[in-house]
Amino acid sequence: MKKTYITTMPNHIGAFLKASECLASLGINITRVSYNKAVDSHTLFIDAEGEKEQLLKADEELTKIGYLRNEKDDKSIVLLEFMLRDVPGSVTEVLRLIDSYELNISYISSQENESDYQAFKMGLFVDSSDKLKEFLQKAQEICPVRVIDYNHSERVFDNSIFYQSFVSGLMDLTGLPESKRDGLMVNSNLVMQILDEQGVSSYKTFESISKFAELLFKCRGDKFLPRVTSYDITDSTKITVIEPPCGSNTMIIQSGSEVMFIDSGYALYREEMEKIFREIVPSYDSIPKRIFLTHADVDHCGLLPLFDEIYGSSLTREYFVLESSGEDNFREQNPLHRPYVKICKEVTLYESPDLSKISSVGGSVSPSRNEGPLTQIGTFKVGELNFEVYQGKGGHLPGETVLIDYDHKLAFTGDIYVNVHGMTPDQARYNRYAPVLMTSVDTDPKLCALERNAIMQRLGAGNWMIFGAHGQMKEYAPGQ
Repeated sequence: MKKTYITTMPNHIGAFLKASECLASLGINITRVSYNKAVDSHTLFIDAEGEKEQLLKADEELTKIGYLRNEKDDKSIVLLEFMLRDVPGSVTEVLRLIDSYELNISYISSQENESDYQAFKMGLFVDSSDKLKEFLQKAQEICPVRVIDYNHSERVFDNSIFYQSFVSGLMDLTGLPESKRDGLMVNSNLVMQILDEQGVSSYKTFESISKFAELLFKCRGDKFLPRVTSYDITDSTKITVIEPPCGSNTMIIQSGSEVMFIDSGYALYREEMEKIFREIVPSYDSIPKRIFLTHADVDHCGLLPLFDEIYGSSLTREYFVLESSGEDNFREQNPLHRPYVKICKEVTLYESPDLSKISSVGGSVSPSRNEGPLTQIGTFKVGELNFEVYQGKGGHLPGETVLIDYDHKLAFTGDIYVNVHGMTPDQARYNRYAPVLMTSVDTDPKLCALERNAIMQRLGAGNWMIFGAHGQMKEYAPGQ
């Protein structure tokens, strides 16, 4: 059994030794350690492996020596800005007030700006919200004071309990419950550790996580403004592409009396997307809801619980079988991608779909048995459209599929091919962060490039419409 301990240790010689001796005495093996004083001088992450009884005993022992964080702990770092008159000694009265409340200063920054006032910033270590409230009331009698939100400050201002402050900012932004705190802390740390070993600054990592979450949440409700484009394929067949600011495109095929969705975006935008679905498909609430999933990344399958019938490759179904049993899915089995995926699941309110609704298309072909970068595994019919279904070797993600209709010259390519140059500004901003936080959005970038080339080689003469999972439809004519 494995467990991650988020320990809060005293900043003195032998602190880690004491924790290590505690775990060793119980026969528990330490499999990962992460501590960076420049990021957080107190928080140390320890991945431990042992029997359930051993880990329960470790909980008791680490709590006794004060190394485990108390869930009721009200400690935090607050960044305040005091507007002080630019005269000698103006800060003295504020410092005396801070001293009277026994608050510890962890950060100070001030510079004259050729006005009559200085914006004097201080980070204060606070162990009680009541004490902070009382302090702020007294401070307001001296000068104007405002609290600065960490996520909108220009730099990391404190490192004594950074993870708590950072995750508190994420939770305030997203409205997530307290139960999500430890998961966000652990996975934020894992991303930082992975990228730190590749030479990426910790500040850039945490800024990327914060900006990523901010982009997701700032475009909800009335600010959810996707680009929606419709294409008439025949007199009775239409394809509509919904391009949300964040997440994958959703395509809707309406052919005769049939309606088929391709991919579904983030769960976070359920209300916004269903409103659009009803505008495009007036009978949406009364028809069987059917969807084909090009692959099982979280930004493509967030709305699967809405659907009655879910289609994809057998490996895509296996992805969800692993997930439902509590095991790492194919994306999470990649240690470089696991933390980002878990953060995405937390902040986008992801829920795994009902396995009984998922049907496999075509035969069961493992990537290692694929004849080439793409292997045909079956066919799929939607109204008057007849698709050949191809499975990739897993360059982007195992189980990935491509749909090609040769009669109507249509291709749905998922994330193997996306129209990078056809993205909206919002899409382009959103798509900057995953490559940073995952190191690469592809499982095997070189293999994905081969798959992309294989798609183009399969498109014969004529004018094709390529529907990738990000960016607008791409018109393509081989040889032109």
